Amino acid sequence: MNLLTIENFSKAYTDKILFHEASFHIQEGEKIGVIGTNGMGKSTLLKIIAGIEETDSGTVVMGNHVRIGYLMQTPIFADGDTVLTAALAGVDMEDMVLVSQAKSMLNRLDLTDINQPISQLSGGQQKRVALVNVILQEVEILVLDEPTNHLDHEMARWLENYLISYRGAVVMVTHDRYFLDCVVKRIVEVDHGKIYSYPGDYSQYVEQKIQRQNMELATERKRKSILKKELAWLARGARARATKQKAHIQRIEDLLNQEGPLEEQKVELSSVASRMGKKTIELQSVSKSYGEKRLIGDFSYIFLRHDRIGIVGPNGSGKSTLLKMIIGEAQPDTGVVELGETIRIGYFAQDNVHMDPEMKAIEYVREVAEYIRTNDGKMTASALMERFLFDGTLQWSKIGKLSGGERRRLYLMRILMQAPNVLIFDEPTNDLDIQTLRILEDYLDAFDGIVITVSHDRYFLDRVVTRIFALEGEGHIQQYEGGYEDYLKARALRYPEESMAGGKEKLSSQTSKVVQNEKRVSAKPRKLKFSYKEQREYETIDEEIAKLEEKSRSLEQEIEANATNSMKLGELMKEQVELQQMMEEKMERWVYLNDLAEQIEAQN
Repeated sequence: MNLLTIENFSKAYTDKILFHEASFHIQEGEKIGVIGTNGMGKSTLLKIIAGIEETDSGTVVMGNHVRIGYLMQTPIFADGDTVLTAALAGVDMEDMVLVSQAKSMLNRLDLTDINQPISQLSGGQQKRVALVNVILQEVEILVLDEPTNHLDHEMARWLENYLISYRGAVVMVTHDRYFLDCVVKRIVEVDHGKIYSYPGDYSQYVEQKIQRQNMELATERKRKSILKKELAWLARGARARATKQKAHIQRIEDLLNQEGPLEEQKVELSSVASRMGKKTIELQSVSKSYGEKRLIGDFSYIFLRHDRIGIVGPNGSGKSTLLKMIIGEAQPDTGVVELGETIRIGYFAQDNVHMDPEMKAIEYVREVAEYIRTNDGKMTASALMERFLFDGTLQWSKIGKLSGGERRRLYLMRILMQAPNVLIFDEPTNDLDIQTLRILEDYLDAFDGIVITVSHDRYFLDRVVTRIFALEGEGHIQQYEGGYEDYLKARALRYPEESMAGGKEKLSSQTSKVVQNEKRVSAKPRKLKFSYKEQREYETIDEEIAKLEEKSRSLEQEIEANATNSMKLGELMKEQVELQQMMEEKMERWVYLNDLAEQIEAQN
């Protein structure tokens, strides 16, 4: 049964068009993942579905008695709410079963003090309370904006399993590719005002998108080839009746008026890391406690030049504290943190802590430098912003008017342009779109320095890191070799009573499927070149076509001269048909060879 349909709708903010005559629908029980580049309108689409915002045009039709629960990116609570009352807002607080469920879910999400004022919680904790609230509501459609942000790995798996078994429909925006692969059955991509729908999970989406783009490119190549052929034919002065010439001209105009597929914009990360000396970062017997809670106890480690370290553990276990001790924002209770003289740290914090909402985006970048050194040479701040998908209009926008994802991308750009040789990330995947994450992952592959990251994104850890530091309680940090999947396997052997095999097997299949498909997206194209035969043909084909055209003109003169000789005329007309076919084949070949020559020249 169809629960919601939005037909031919448009939506714009001032001069920015987010949707133009797009359509969207939700069927009963569907699990839909919404993805797209930051700023394209993902959150706006969710707000339209939830009835928070209206479309500029188009129709919205909702089934009778359909109720919607909406988890916004930044929840809003009533004054005086506690954790429990906020979780139960809008539901029957006299229903003891619901109250019991709320307490159980809050406990699952590490919110144990149910009487604590909501105003005392961090932003991540408040988001988890709001998640419990929306799940408790009896609705037909759950609309979730970044539900996995601020969830640790165990919490994410719990939510994963809950949504898989949930009977209602789910529409969500999330960057977590493993989560998408486990939960959703349809991917909706928001791209340049349009909505593309792909049946299946995230892995199937990656494959189907490649097929769609290839079909669009093939259609566009065919259009250009026909256009070249028509233009070349007329440019050569091919003789024809006036009506045929008019048909040619009309055909050319029609082809010229057709719009080709929009080329997908991609963030381009290019930076030069500073030279690193022999001494890197050394932790010597460091420990840290807050009150009676011991987070890190007597931990030592010397970072190697190309270390890729992932730090995992439950929320509040001390992951961010460890990062802050490395960068000097927090001091260890005991022990020493030593940095080599050449170490330059780029620190990507959970929040964009240094961003003034009234400052223009380009001014924020120019605080670092007007000119930036990259692998391609010297570049202006404005040109670098173009590479990060900040066009001229966006560059002069105030930071406060950018989307959350655009602000994160701007923040990332500012860090990378400082040419650090150590990159430290605290939850880098929050609010970054999947496309930017893929490119960041490729960038880190080639980064000539140390990478240290705290992340709840299982795919990101599997893709980037080669060693895991797991904070396992009571200040103990256990090292595991490999990525997140390797960590799960090793931990299952170390602590068999935790029964982590199910998660391990699920991730194992996901890793091979998702990684393999995404590698197809970023694979470098094969270098084009002429074969020996094609090169010879390319050099002589113009002369061959000219000879055929000359023969065609002579044949037309013969036909005119033998107009009254029916027998001779029949032979000449048959010859003309065969010659016309030869010319058509030669022109097709001419278009192909010239198109190939242009591509070879472009890649060189």
